[in-house]
Amino acid sequence: MSYVQSNLMPNEQVTAIGKIHWAIYVSGTLFILLGIYFVSAAHGAGGGLGALLVIVGLFWLIRAWLYSFSTELAVTNKRVIAKFGLIRRSTVELLHSKVESFNVEQSILGRTLNYGTVIVHGTGGGRTPIRGIAEPLEFRKQALTAIEANRS
Repeated sequence: MSYVQSNLMPNEQVTAIGKIHWAIYVSGTLFILLGIYFVSAAHGAGGGLGALLVIVGLFWLIRAWLYSFSTELAVTNKRVIAKFGLIRRSTVELLHSKVESFNVEQSILGRTLNYGTVIVHGTGGGRTPIRGIAEPLEFRKQALTAIEANRS
């Protein structure tokens, strides 16, 4: 059971879920492909570099998978919930009345592939960035709609 589902309060329902975008796997995949190219094309000198690139690529892929697996972002009819980490866990849970704003930051590639960083601003100066969120503008829209429905 997910962190969000296991920590819902009575009569609380999830209204929006943030997903991690597949683009977080691109750099690791490119390193592995480049490493395989060097290993297969080189007859000696490039083999060591190719093996190193494959190892670095695998490390980045595992790191990206762990981030994707261990990150949860959800908006319920009462709160905004963000959870990071597998072994060392960090959570942010803000009641709708404590959410000031949502910011979305996207690079050119992020706008093209529709991913970005969602930053949740809470009252009192709390700032929680969640990187690599797929469809961040749609998530922000759903979150703000849920918050406004709760305030009405």
